[in-house]
Amino acid sequence: MDGTKYILIVLATAALLYFGRLLFIPLSFGLLIAMVLYPFCVWLEAHKYPRGLAIFISLSLLLVLFVALIWILLWQLNFLKNEIPTLTDKFEIASQHLQEWFHTNIGAPLKLEKDWLQSATKRSFGITNWFIQKSVEGLGNSLFTLFIIPVFTALFLFNRHQFVEFIKSLFSDQQQEGLHHILHQVCYIYHSYVIGLLKVYLIVGTLNSIGLLILGVEHAILFGMLTAFMTMIPYVGIIISSLLPISVAWITTGTLFYPLAVVALFTFVQYLENSIIFPKVVGVELNVSSWAILVALIAGGIIWGMAGMILFMPFIAILKIISEHVPAWRPLNILLSRDIKN
Repeated sequence: MDGTKYILIVLATAALLYFGRLLFIPLSFGLLIAMVLYPFCVWLEAHKYPRGLAIFISLSLLLVLFVALIWILLWQLNFLKNEIPTLTDKFEIASQHLQEWFHTNIGAPLKLEKDWLQSATKRSFGITNWFIQKSVEGLGNSLFTLFIIPVFTALFLFNRHQFVEFIKSLFSDQQQEGLHHILHQVCYIYHSYVIGLLKVYLIVGTLNSIGLLILGVEHAILFGMLTAFMTMIPYVGIIISSLLPISVAWITTGTLFYPLAVVALFTFVQYLENSIIFPKVVGVELNVSSWAILVALIAGGIIWGMAGMILFMPFIAILKIISEHVPAWRPLNILLSRDIKN
């Protein structure tokens, strides 16, 4: 009976999140951003800044960073869109060279029909055009969401003591003793982890971009940063994101050396990230299991779409932190942890 009760709770929660996504998505973004900004706001308030001004400064700095990143992304996407016809022509030439090399070195013909290549490339770049167009349209349709998220963030930060008291009221006096410590740990550990993770992505993206620029790969900044941020998806993220710069390197050069050099570059940077950059910069390891992250990605995509894929991963990380401090949640902690020794 207990198992059935938990299944019903999970299904009811999923249904509530799905049908209430117009409210819960911006609310969740606002809460997570508030958790990241909370230590900085507390620091400003400790230096005699009024709470309202501290929140305004924090949100303003975040907005400047967000606008700068969006501008760089749109700038690079515009260049890529304008060069699609040129890349299509170069793909034709590179494919012909591939057929000649295959016939010369393997001794067997590799038949790729010209019409098929033209239609395939047109469909491929047509999808790219569609994606760029839908991204711009989605940005326009999400203006209300982009407006309401900072409002929720400011309200969470300004009324944080009220929300803490509300959470405390849900527990008994005995349980409240460690509740404040748990909330403090969740905020500061998650803040440190997110800030460190952003630094890692920027460092890795910069290294990727510099390497691609040295190799002469077009749109090096776009591909370098995209590949860096896609590493948040375990295993498949780096593979999917690296296919585009590898393909562009092959199309624009017509040789296999540059695509192989791109693979070697990403492999070397990934080694630096795992062995040196991440341990030194982040310093906080959540050790969430890869399968839990993948489940969160899929479940988030089903319930909230792209927003869910972004939000459900930090939800899992926060749940992992809480489960470490609540003895009754030990089974959940075992399930979510990466390194559980026998």
